[in-house]
Amino acid sequence: MTIQSYLKKQSAKIEKVLQDYLPREEEHPSTLHAAMRYVVLSGGKRVRPILALAACALVGGEEKKAMPTACALELIHNYSLVHDDLPCMDNDDSRRGKPTCHKKFGEDTAVLTGDGLLTLAFRVLSGMNGHHTVKDLKRQLEVASMIADAIGTHGMVGGQAMDMEFQKKEMDLPTMEYINTHKSGALIAVSLKAGAVLGGGKRSQIETLYRYGKYFGLLFQIVDDILDQEGYAKVIGVPEAKRQAARLHLKAKKELRSFGRRAARLSQLADFVLTRKH
Repeated sequence: MTIQSYLKKQSAKIEKVLQDYLPREEEHPSTLHAAMRYVVLSGGKRVRPILALAACALVGGEEKKAMPTACALELIHNYSLVHDDLPCMDNDDSRRGKPTCHKKFGEDTAVLTGDGLLTLAFRVLSGMNGHHTVKDLKRQLEVASMIADAIGTHGMVGGQAMDMEFQKKEMDLPTMEYINTHKSGALIAVSLKAGAVLGGGKRSQIETLYRYGKYFGLLFQIVDDILDQEGYAKVIGVPEAKRQAARLHLKAKKELRSFGRRAARLSQLADFVLTRKH
């Protein structure tokens, strides 16, 4: 199976479960529920849940044990996009080729949509999710805690705060790296770590995949910046940004060596990110 076919297959599988987790539009408050479904089901690469499932499988775990957490990660990602698009933040009118949430449903509903998605994510994370053993439940609790850390003030929200602080200031490379490793990279890295924990990976495997995730997350953001002519591309220039991306790509793949051929999918994902055109 090609990497494109793999991504399509996994995305469809994740989409089906997400549809079941999201509240129905006909349930009150219907406008809010419609907005939540609109945001989550309007496309997207599903990178974070795919990484979580891949990490779980790589350490020998059952994919079904990581699926709820994978979906929770996607809900969190979409909440962050809704709030990031707001007029008080990046003020974006479109995302994934469609009007942003606040443009379609209003700013007030968009704020509540983000709130609703984040809350739903932790409802999913705290549910039994088919886990019946004490060991499974302990792993789920550990994962919920690490995800909370990754998206809090020392993670994603902290990165967003720094991004806002430097909107009208000249940004140097260390600040840019801080923003990107926290605002977008932290959730990607914890996706790998969560999948590995839920799959019953050894501590050494979990930490190796977490390091891979850190390199992968920064690589993903730099390639985004190159394509959009923003961020790294502005601070250090496109040629240097491409060199930095190539270095991160090699570092990410180096972390996978201890897994041998079993890590083929994650290796292909790193290749795919480096060479993507959109």
